[in-house]
Parts: sequence; C-alpha cells; structure tokens
Amino acid sequence: MKERLAIFVPSVSGGGAERVMVILANSYSAMGYEVDLVLAKAEGAYLDQVSKSVNVIDLNASRVLLSIRGLVRYIREFRPDAMLSALAHANIAAIIARRFSGVPFRLVVSERANLSVSASNAGTLRARLMKRFVALAYPSADHVITVSQGVAEDLVTGLGLSPEQVTAVYNPVVDDALIEKSHFPLEDDWFTGKTIPVVLGAGRLAPQKDFATLIQAVALVQKEMPVRLVILGEGGLEAELSALAKELGIENDVRLAGFKENPFPYMRAASLFVLSSAWEGLPGALIQAMACGAPVVSTDCPDGPSEILEQGRWGRLVPIGNAELLAAAIQKTLTDASHPDVECRAQDFSVDKAVEGYLDILLPNHSANVVNTLPSREVG
Repeated sequence: MKERLAIFVPSVSGGGAERVMVILANSYSAMGYEVDLVLAKAEGAYLDQVSKSVNVIDLNASRVLLSIRGLVRYIREFRPDAMLSALAHANIAAIIARRFSGVPFRLVVSERANLSVSASNAGTLRARLMKRFVALAYPSADHVITVSQGVAEDLVTGLGLSPEQVTAVYNPVVDDALIEKSHFPLEDDWFTGKTIPVVLGAGRLAPQKDFATLIQAVALVQKEMPVRLVILGEGGLEAELSALAKELGIENDVRLAGFKENPFPYMRAASLFVLSSAWEGLPGALIQAMACGAPVVSTDCPDGPSEILEQGRWGRLVPIGNAELLAAAIQKTLTDASHPDVECRAQDFSVDKAVEGYLDILLPNHSANVVNTLPSREVG
C-alpha cells in the first residue's frame, strides 16, 4: 500500500511558502506517494499548478482557526502516515488537530521566518503574540523544518526548542523551468538597450523589504555614475516610494514595475540584483537572481543572506538600513571586472535537494519506498 502524505496550508495563494508546498506535493505524487494537499480554503494563484495526481482537500474554512474541525475529520478519515504544514498559524492548527483526532501519525511543521525578529516588527497584537503561541505549540510536533540555519537557531535560542527537534532544509527554489523562463524575451528598452546599468529589486512593497533605503542608495550612486533602478512587486508603500524617488530627483530613473508573473528575464538582464530587506527567512528572490546569473548585493539581515552568500563569498553584504554602505557596495559591484559564479552556488538550492531533504524528515525510512525518479517541475 502506498504511504499517504498530507501537506496542510491555508491556501495556495502566490506566496513563497505556498509555492514550496505545491512543488513538494507534485514531486511526492510523481514519486509514487499518495499525496493530499489539504487547504483551509482551496483558492490561490497556484491552484491550477497542482498536479492532477495530487488530491486537493478543501476544508472550506474562512480562517485557519475555523479549519481545525475539518482537519480533524480529514485526519480520521484518511489517516495519513505523515503530515507537513507550513506557516505558523497553520502549524499550530495542525498540532491542535492531531491532538483532537486521536490518530497517530508523524507531524512535521515548517517555519519560514525568524519569529523573534518578526514579533519585534509586528504591527498587530496577534502577530506579536505568535511567537508565544509557537513556543507553546511546536514542542508537540515531531519535528520542525526551517528554511535556514539562522531561523533554526532562533527557534532553539529564542523559543527554547530542542536542537534535536529542529533541522534546516533550504527551500526548493531552482529548477530547469526557472532557467528556461529566464531566457524568455524581455521587451523593455531599459534592459535590452542597457546603455545605463540597471539595478533590480523584487518583493512586496512593504517595510520588511526596505526599498526606501535602496532608492536612497541609488540616488547616492547616481552622484558618481549613471544607474537606473527597477523594483518588481506590489504593496501598500507604492505611493510613498514613488514620492521618495521624486524628492531625491531620480524619479525618471526609478521604475516601480509592479508584479511580474515571470520575473526571471529581468533577473537575467539586470546589471545587479539587490536585496535590501530588514529581515527574511530565506530570501528566494536572491537565490532566483543568482540562478539567472545576476551579480548580487544584499543586506546582512536575519536570516538567510549570509548563509546564501557564505559570508560574502558570492556577493557583498552590507548592514541593514545603511544607504551609504549599500551605495558603495552597488557601485563597487557594478564596476567589478568579474563576478563570482553565482549560478553554481544557486544549484545548492535546487528543487531535487529540497524534495529529498523534506522527505528524509517526513518519512525517515522512505528510501525503499520511492517508486520513480523526480520529473521536471514548472511551478512559480
């Protein structure tokens, strides 16, 4: 009988965690496991990218908290051998549901963020309390997978989890589909003509990404050499960032380009990719840019960039929120005669490595049960 794996997330909206869970679900189904993608609400941008061989279970709940009863019913009816959940509120719901179900199975939760940093930057009481809820709930899981070693260390030192209970497994970021999409034609004269270097940023227009510091840094670089800035993403700070570019007198050389379904040609064509974040878990955009061959500069924020860049081996690291040092790193990188082989480093974050790493923890004795090898994937 096939072993049954359940993957529980609130939805498959267009976030990084959701993308990862769809990749894992599709991969494990292709390997011959019975896979249930259990969703509090079956909606989101990635829904049409879920393999037809994956069973999509819609709990039809308006909130994750209200999905617990449905999750208990699912567990009792389908009796999975192992369950993986992602995102803190879904992880807590999964832990509660297992307790109430009375069904024995292996439960692994996946933590994407440095909860100590997230709590200190939280804008709501619920978000500030999440760290406390996690500290109470996570010890009841069989194991916790984190997206970086920094996040793992935070769970141990900041929340008191046992080191033996926590393992870092890098996200499945790079695959053949990403590389193929990066070579799609790009109709943008800033990039195709590129008489002026183009710096690229990507992410939600939100305080976490600190694009204000990036705009300020580009304004400083412009005093020394011509440069343009393109930021891919949407969010509530669009008007504020546009106003900042105008205030600094560089509005004609800054473009807030919005969300792009395929950002990879921009990454391949950019002169430089910059991650300016104040905090991260494991920044997928930085890895994606490296996979596309873009030279990179990043803030040394918690957590992930220093691990990805191996303390600066693959790209310059600068302090958070320092426009002057970020400008200096941008200028130095743009004028470097050569760059590290970032595409080679990006392969350490391949889909296949992540799929195997997660499976080693979900089903520790899985090797004898794998039916066939992994196919190529086209998610995200």
